[in-house]
Amino acid sequence: MDNIKSYLNEKLPEYLDLLRQMIEINSFTANAEGVNLLGQLTAEAFHQLGFQAEFIPSVNPQFGKHLFLSSSGQWHPNNQPTIALISHLDTVFSPEEEKANDFHWRIAGERAYGPGAVDIKGGTVLALMTLDAIQRFYPSAFEKTHWLVALDATEETISNDFGGHCVARLPIDRTLACLIFEGGTPNPNGFPIVVARKGRAEFIVNVSGRGAHAGNYHRQGANAIVQLAHTVQQIAELTDYANNLTFNVGFIQGGSVANRVPHHAQAVVEMRAFDPTVFERGVESILSLEGKSQISSQDGYPCQVSIEMRSQTPPWPRNPATDRLFEIWSAAARNLGLNALTEQRGGLSDGNLLWQRFPTLDGLGPTGNNAHCSERSEDGSKDQEYVLVSSFVPKTILNIVAILRLLAQNGIT
Repeated sequence: MDNIKSYLNEKLPEYLDLLRQMIEINSFTANAEGVNLLGQLTAEAFHQLGFQAEFIPSVNPQFGKHLFLSSSGQWHPNNQPTIALISHLDTVFSPEEEKANDFHWRIAGERAYGPGAVDIKGGTVLALMTLDAIQRFYPSAFEKTHWLVALDATEETISNDFGGHCVARLPIDRTLACLIFEGGTPNPNGFPIVVARKGRAEFIVNVSGRGAHAGNYHRQGANAIVQLAHTVQQIAELTDYANNLTFNVGFIQGGSVANRVPHHAQAVVEMRAFDPTVFERGVESILSLEGKSQISSQDGYPCQVSIEMRSQTPPWPRNPATDRLFEIWSAAARNLGLNALTEQRGGLSDGNLLWQRFPTLDGLGPTGNNAHCSERSEDGSKDQEYVLVSSFVPKTILNIVAILRLLAQNGIT
């Protein structure tokens, strides 16, 4: 591996310059123009390795286009095993937020800062580094494999249409792995590899009461805000840390003016869980609160509580296919004198959309921290998103060794 390490170290300034160019493009999910511009830059970078690009419109026309890059120019090449490398184009930072917090590309010591540095533009660059080195040093294995690089334009909103596009382009019987290049977590004991993620469901809670003049006819009112306060407390109490089930009341609105008993109030709630059974039980628990009210007017008019599940992304639990992939990465790490650790994350990724059909592993990008953070303070209590420059080459080599092991197990050398 010394020759590969030397090659990657020599090219690291070039890779980092590409990362700089990516970070300097604002690719907030709602900034379709920026997302598409980043897609073009990414397609050009992979074109140097012979990859052909296909842009697919998002199901939401206000968002940018998904990007699919194929090493063979066709989506189902005959008799070739397929490996998918998954990343995304969008970030959570609007242009206004970047400007307000002076959040931009900068290097400070071992840290490269910028919007998407670790989530996930650094991961896209590391995927490129991985394929670049395999093509150069293991050309036979590269040519015998169909490589699909898939980049989601709307990952931060978890739009399920991207998963469907991946499934349409990945042969179910020949896809060896879906490798997700989300950033790695700093850990002094080794490289954490993500083997499970929580699922997420979002709910809208609506309370309908009865308005009234707050001075003259207060007793005739059924206060929707007070009822919502009861309901959200009941929802919060459904959280079960022992089973990694959480409910978060993230947004509340209601009423209009202080001299009126409010007739309507609304809350937005999200729920997360690792285990599919716990997840389903959580859904049932919150929906069971529908129709249960404690607040009525003095003449007996009750508030009405309705709860609707607006969206859901099922959990990605520990499973045999993912565990087999992890064992390959763990063996590769040991071979390199490194240590691979299992990690289960509460956040979602495109792995949630793919694991049920294909062996999936996540957290294969470079190490970094403070994802989704744009603020910083002089005392260091707030810091912006960054990626560790020193992690790119070791993580790339780990991925190369593991991918070669995976291919060898399937007769590709």
